[in-house]
Amino acid sequence: MKKTVSLKLNKEFRRLYYKGGSYVSKEMVLYVLPNGMRQNRLGFTVSKKIGTAVTRNRVRRRLKESYRLLEDKLQTGYDLCFVARNRATEEEFQKIRSSMSFLLKKSGLLQ
Repeated sequence: MKKTVSLKLNKEFRRLYYKGGSYVSKEMVLYVLPNGMRQNRLGFTVSKKIGTAVTRNRVRRRLKESYRLLEDKLQTGYDLCFVARNRATEEEFQKIRSSMSFLLKKSGLLQ
């Protein structure tokens, strides 16, 4: 069973930004908030300040793949949002993945 669904509505993202806890690394910011469900809800944000559409989509794909590889080790019942920072465009996939696992450990979600 898939443990993660997407955050889609703007109000869900805003609630997560304002009420959730944040964890920061050089490549990304993680926002976390309990949602009271049996599954995680996930969102990715890559600003236009990051670069062209090609660059933003590449960063988004790397973030999604990093999350997919770590998904089975996560606790459920949380809203998560990863916000890419400028530095994520320059880093290799392994660095992004290690940064994501660091943030998830720091937030207490990675088992």
